[in-house]
Amino acid sequence: MNIHLQQILDNPLAALAIVGNLVIIESLLSVDNAAVLATMVSDLPKHQQHKALRYGIIGAYVFRGLCILFASFLIEFWFLKPLGGLYLLYLVYAQFKAKRSTEEEEVSKHQSWLYRSTLGLLGPFWATVALIELMDLAFSIDNVFAVVAFTDNLILICTGVFIGILAMRLVAQAFVLLMAKYPFLETAAFVVIGLLGLKLLLSLVEHYFPQHPVSHFLGSETADIGLTLLTVAIFAVPLLAAWLKGSRARS
Repeated sequence: MNIHLQQILDNPLAALAIVGNLVIIESLLSVDNAAVLATMVSDLPKHQQHKALRYGIIGAYVFRGLCILFASFLIEFWFLKPLGGLYLLYLVYAQFKAKRSTEEEEVSKHQSWLYRSTLGLLGPFWATVALIELMDLAFSIDNVFAVVAFTDNLILICTGVFIGILAMRLVAQAFVLLMAKYPFLETAAFVVIGLLGLKLLLSLVEHYFPQHPVSHFLGSETADIGLTLLTVAIFAVPLLAAWLKGSRARS
């Protein structure tokens, strides 16, 4: 039997916990990706915006599919886990730093050499599409890197990438609507990302001190399930509190 499938069958709860964490990572990254793509097409005519985004989705499918081909190569490098942890912690730092800043940053297509070099040749629509495809490639590398850093099981990696594709189209929209209604969920999401990044960074302990009790705990099914339950609680507790508060206000 395939070794990766056997790992899942031997530890189904741990595999489910990993998939749950991947849903959070991919969904949050896809929210950022979708926001950037929406900004890029905002200056196009309405009838061209949806068409450009459709090409963007197709590009996301293609590039993520190509990145899966390199996943089996990437998982051979143990240091991707701590690097992935640093990347997730950087996302948290960048998010909270941006919140403290009073200046709003906008994505300007005209700052891109690709857009400037293709604008005269292809026109604004296809120049925008070309830039979107370049961003799709960057997003795909980011997302697949995060997934590979979290697990070395190829079946779970493919599941995570597939979730990323769905998240780009479906889950991201739901996250945006939910966070618009409950703004505190954005903070909760980045707290979770920080926890996941810290867990990946602690893989340094597992690598250099494999016999240490901390290493045994970090690699255990208990740790994966516990992290997933904590993740759910970070979202569920404030949501429940907001719902109870709203119920009291209506009664």
